[in-house]
Amino acid sequence: MELLASVKEHIINPIILILLAVALFWFFYGLVEFLLNKDKASANRQELYDKMIWGVVGLAIMVSVFGIMQFIVATLNTLVK
Repeated sequence: MELLASVKEHIINPIILILLAVALFWFFYGLVEFLLNKDKASANRQELYDKMIWGVVGLAIMVSVFGIMQFIVATLNTLVK
């Protein structure tokens, strides 16, 4: 089980954190564009709004994946002991 914990700690967690940072960046990028283009056409604003929504969806997915991985590792550690 130490192998699983090591893989989670050194491979999976950094990947999840990188994807979380990308989703957070995507959300804030959409938010800044949305606020700066408040006088532009409505179709463009809808596209920027969609960017923010997908950023929030990405954040929710990454947090869920992180929690699921924690649950799997904890469950496997208790089964092996």
